[in-house]
Amino acid sequence: MKLIPALNALDRLLGLLVGLLAVLGSAAVLFLAAVTVVAVFWRYILNDPIFGIEDLSSMGLAVVVAGAIAYGATRGAHVSVNVLTYFVGRPVTRFTDAFTRLLGAAAVGFAAYALAVKGSCGFECGAFTANLFITHQPFYFLLSAAMAAYAILLILHFVRGLVHFGDAADPHEIRD
Repeated sequence: MKLIPALNALDRLLGLLVGLLAVLGSAAVLFLAAVTVVAVFWRYILNDPIFGIEDLSSMGLAVVVAGAIAYGATRGAHVSVNVLTYFVGRPVTRFTDAFTRLLGAAAVGFAAYALAVKGSCGFECGAFTANLFITHQPFYFLLSAAMAAYAILLILHFVRGLVHFGDAADPHEIRD
């Protein structure tokens, strides 16, 4: 079947994007740790709080979230409860998996679109931090990219589920 190599190539490409987001998120965690140490030292030891430190922390946290969303999606880290298989089994969950993957892709895709639209307004719409006036625009776009990667992953899982519809198991099916 010619579809499987194309799906594998898309999966590898998506893995590169998610890996990049994970590296950015990891660097942001280190940045947040350093900011916290410096802020605590300045506030409590030197008794001179740093102006705008909250702005740096909140923007750094947005990068962490973007990395975590995409990386967690590819590693199955998001919480799911699969009660339906206990009652109806695989013949029914083949259909419910397809439906929930499409519904999830639509919801996450809509969120990616909304973040991109909101982010495109930027500074003119007042989307900036309170103290340092850091524009939210690149952070909205980063979050949008992470959500888009998640939506693409769900669509990829949907297509793989259709390819393996008659098989004994879907490779992305939730295991007990």
